Amino acid sequence: MNLFKLKYLNLFIGGAFLLSSCSKQLDVTPQVTPTETSFWKSEADALKGVNAMYDQFDGEEFYGRGFMWYINASDDMVTGRSNATADNIKNFASTVPNASYLNDQWSMRYTVIKRANDVIRNVPRIGFSDETLKNRYIGEAYFLRALMYFQLTYNYGNDKAGVPIVRESDSLATAAIPRAASAAVNYAMIDSDFVKAAALLPYFDTYSSEDYGRPHKTAAWSYLSKSFLYQKDWAHAENYADSVILSGKHALLANFADVFTTANNWTSEYIWSAYSSGSVTGGWGSILPGIMLENKGWGKYNGWGYFMPTKELYDTYEDGDTRRAATILKPGDIFQFWGVSTVYSSDNSTSGYQFNKYMEPFSHSNPTGTYVSTNGDHPTTSLNPPLLRYAEIILIKAEAMLMQGQNADKYINMIRARAGLKDVVNADISVLKHERRCEFAGEWADRHRDLVRWGDAKAAYALPLHGVTGTVIWPARNYDADIDNVWPVPQSEITTTGGVITQNSGW
Repeated sequence: MNLFKLKYLNLFIGGAFLLSSCSKQLDVTPQVTPTETSFWKSEADALKGVNAMYDQFDGEEFYGRGFMWYINASDDMVTGRSNATADNIKNFASTVPNASYLNDQWSMRYTVIKRANDVIRNVPRIGFSDETLKNRYIGEAYFLRALMYFQLTYNYGNDKAGVPIVRESDSLATAAIPRAASAAVNYAMIDSDFVKAAALLPYFDTYSSEDYGRPHKTAAWSYLSKSFLYQKDWAHAENYADSVILSGKHALLANFADVFTTANNWTSEYIWSAYSSGSVTGGWGSILPGIMLENKGWGKYNGWGYFMPTKELYDTYEDGDTRRAATILKPGDIFQFWGVSTVYSSDNSTSGYQFNKYMEPFSHSNPTGTYVSTNGDHPTTSLNPPLLRYAEIILIKAEAMLMQGQNADKYINMIRARAGLKDVVNADISVLKHERRCEFAGEWADRHRDLVRWGDAKAAYALPLHGVTGTVIWPARNYDADIDNVWPVPQSEITTTGGVITQNSGW
């Protein structure tokens, strides 16, 4: 989105709009606070309304620390340094409903939904000189609404209860809306919205660079594929994966490590990422790279030292798998840091390892202000951490085929070939699980959610986790599949709505 250019991002608050001059993002000073009846009159109003949907993406917890606490539950990583709240989340403790890091996950996504609803409700009645542009704006809103509901549903919803559905017709209502009867109800809306988005959105390659980061057609198809995968609707998951594959718009990069470089933010493997910048004053976007950096960054930058790989993850890679070195730094590895060849060692990592995937911005000489945010308390970078990339579509296709009794070797071997590994023959689901783990470690493909949906979480979490020296760094955990298959609704939401929104069973 080239920050869209960020100067157009405006904050919607309640049922009205507040054009705010946040010093980090905006360079316009508002003169008025328009109400909904005085707004939504022109194409310019529509653009401001559309751009406001992205404001939450700069939130520290949105695609940074808070969102990763969920994925940190997996066997691939540990918290990295002492943090009682984070430890309780990883251990599925009873205090999690009150965990401050998780409270914003729910509210920020419903803020995006509210703003998407405003666009869906108001933009269709605005006169446009270009109907294609008008359709794209509406398509962006359907995409983002679906994406927010998807992330909410797979974290909080199951067959016992879904998440509240707030439609465009409900946006001005003040009464709390109860939870949907089940996640299936949510998925029906999610799928419908992604279908509408795909019909309205253009292909990514039609965008000029100033619109990079906006939703596009194959991103909608890709999330449809993943949504149906999570619903175990294998046929539809495969069909939408085919839509992406057969579009001819995507391809794997030849070198796995190249995926995680600033120069390749928008290449053929890109489908959807957490748009970020290190050059905007104070930083903008995902803080994940800075969070995963060594605590205090060896005296050069304020790394936060969270989300460190386990020995279990390191050892799962086959000999010769080029993804291991691209994914994990181990003691003695040579890497570039601040423009200098450096031998990796950790002063404070719980595991002794560090994720390497997001280190490229820190490799440059004097990167602050260009590749890395000048604000170490908001450590965004020029790298857009992938949220869903083409390799995942290939493996969704493979998984859906296997679950329908089909041979998926062609697609699994596409992933293995890039990793420098020999082909497999008659691969089964265990091979697919292995490839997902090795390919997406430390990414939002979400190892924890994979273990939950495969029914493997209880067995995996019953085993302790180890650091580089082989010592136990995380004890075995008690995972209850009837309770811990979803995260608890933030207690603040239950309290604020007077119990209209209810808690997940067992939490």
